[in-house]
Amino acid sequence: MGGRWPLPEHGATRVGGDPPFLEVVKVGYEVDGRWLVRAVDLTVEPGTFTALLGPNGAGKTTLLRLISGELTPSQGDVALRGAPVSARRPEDLARIRALLQQRRHLAFPFTAEEVVRLGRHPHRTPGTRHDEVVNGSLDRVGARSLAPRIYPTLSGGEATRVDLARVLAQEPALLLLDEPTNHLDPRHQHEMLEICSALTAEGCAVVAVLHDLNLAALHAHRVLILSQGEPAALGAPREVLTAQRIEEVFGLPCQIWEHPSGCPWVVPCPALRRLGRRPPGPLHPSPRGVLAPHSRS
Repeated sequence: MGGRWPLPEHGATRVGGDPPFLEVVKVGYEVDGRWLVRAVDLTVEPGTFTALLGPNGAGKTTLLRLISGELTPSQGDVALRGAPVSARRPEDLARIRALLQQRRHLAFPFTAEEVVRLGRHPHRTPGTRHDEVVNGSLDRVGARSLAPRIYPTLSGGEATRVDLARVLAQEPALLLLDEPTNHLDPRHQHEMLEICSALTAEGCAVVAVLHDLNLAALHAHRVLILSQGEPAALGAPREVLTAQRIEEVFGLPCQIWEHPSGCPWVVPCPALRRLGRRPPGPLHPSPRGVLAPHSRS
């Protein structure tokens, strides 16, 4: 995997008075008197990868569902290409954005290829291009060999790759992913996010819920950290992923080292919490160019 740092801060530049590609303004979502998400602002432009981070129950999946149009905000607005998501017809929305959900269940004995072909449903036009897109999507995720397999017989990781191919077959301008690296081994986790990064280079906007802070640091242009449903920080990984903020939001003492690619690398130090101590420091560049803690005499 080649290093991708430094990453661009922004995607495509808007022309004149064009609205942002995706704009989330003061969005909140309330259920039974409890705010699952509140006061979230986010702007996403084509060619960018935004990671949504936060502890369990922070509101990441709820925010993604609000962005996708699956949920309607209790307050605020979500607009896509200048029009409210709630005002768009489902078939029109499906041609613009694709959502890979965290929980996916399919009991019917479809083949993997047939599952991927479902992604072409919003593009109900005659011709042979459907075959080209389906095969290209399977190739892109390294799942062409799985095409004849029955979907319910696939492993969790194989099914995840097929599901990614399905949403790629929609040819979306906005790709929304809810914990896409679940069930994947380390190699396929990085390959999954490499595909997302390649899509941004082609002009697609990607918003993904991730739990692994280091995967987000390696692959995302920006990260939004949520805490108890509200935004705690938004910016480039190097600006946002600080030891102090990670301990405050996640309750995890850590050090921030530098990955060989130049991005921040979170090194957990949970034992120090039990001992009532803080991580040692300050950090300094090691001879190999990787940040490491000062040695203690």
